[in-house]
Amino acid sequence: MKYRIAVVPGDGIGPEVVSAAQRVVEATGIQVSWVEGEAGAEAYARTGKTVPDETIAAVKACRVALKGPMSNPVGHGYASPNIALRMALGLFVNVRLARAFKGAKTHCPGMDVAVIREITEDLYVGPQQWVGKDAAIGVKLVTRAATARAAAFAFEWAKRNGRKRITVAHKAATLKITDGLFLKAAQDVGKGHPSIDCDEALIDALAMHLVREPRHFDVLFGGFQYGDILSDLCTGLAGGLGLGPGASFGDELAIFEPVHGSAPKYAGKDVVNPTGMILSAALMLTHLNEDAAAARIWSAVAEVIEEGRIVTYDLGGNAGTSQMTQAITDRIKQ
Repeated sequence: MKYRIAVVPGDGIGPEVVSAAQRVVEATGIQVSWVEGEAGAEAYARTGKTVPDETIAAVKACRVALKGPMSNPVGHGYASPNIALRMALGLFVNVRLARAFKGAKTHCPGMDVAVIREITEDLYVGPQQWVGKDAAIGVKLVTRAATARAAAFAFEWAKRNGRKRITVAHKAATLKITDGLFLKAAQDVGKGHPSIDCDEALIDALAMHLVREPRHFDVLFGGFQYGDILSDLCTGLAGGLGLGPGASFGDELAIFEPVHGSAPKYAGKDVVNPTGMILSAALMLTHLNEDAAAARIWSAVAEVIEEGRIVTYDLGGNAGTSQMTQAITDRIKQ
C-alpha cells in the first residue's frame, strides 16, 4: 500500500530533521508519496500567514502529516503557528513520550512516561489584552466537554499501549474553579475505565516527584500549559529534548511532531539530534497500522544510541545529523 502523507518541514532545524525522518520511513520499505506544505516564519514572510490555506488543505486531504518545529517569537510578533495549525485542523489532544535509552545521558535509567494534554483551551489559547500600558490579562478557559474528550482519549490510549495508571496534573487547591473542573471532569471519565488506575497530583508537587522518582509515573494528563511544561521536564530527565517524539490528534486527522523547537542557531549545521523527529515518524507508522515498521525504527534508534559510536554531541558523540540518520537507516535495512 502506498500512503499520501503531508510533510511540513517548518523552520530552523525543521527541514533537516524532517528529511531525516523521511529517509528512515523510506528505509523500512513503506511506500510514501510526500505532499509538501509550508508553515512558520518563512511562510509568514511570503504570504502573511504562518499557516497558509494551501497547507491546511494538503493536511486535510492526506489526513496525516509529518511536521517539523516552527519558530514562535517570544513576547512579540505573530501568534504560535503550532497552535494555529492544530486549531485549523481540529486537533484536540497531544501526546509526548519521554523514554530513557540505554547509552543516553539520562538521570533516570528505565524511565518511560507519556504526557497527554488537552490542546484547545487553557491559557495558551485564551484571549489576552492590555490594561493600560503596565498591566495585562489572560483568560484561562476550561470546559467539561473539552476536558472529557481529551481524558477519554488518554484512557483509551493508555489501554491500547499497555499502560496501567494515569495521573491528572492540576492546581485545584488554588484554582478551585478552573482546575477544579478539569480534575473533576477527568476523574469522571476515569470511572468508566476501571482497568486503568487514576490518581491526581498538584502540578508543583508533581514536578518535584518527577525529579526525584520519574519511574513512579506512567501517564500524565494535564491541560495545555501544564502538559507542555511537564513534557519538557520529562524529556529532559529522560536524556534531552532531542529524544522526544510527539503527536497531536483530532477525530479524523493527526500530525506527528517532535517535542523540541526550531533551534535556529543550529539550522543548516548538520549537528542536531534527529531522534525526536524520527520517533515521531515511528508513531505515525503505528497510527497507520504499520506496527512492524514502527518497531524496526524504535529498535534501530535504541541500538544506535546504546552503541554510542555514531551519535550527535548531546548523546556524547561527534556525528552529524546526517551521519546518525544513516546509521539508523543502515540498522533498519539489516
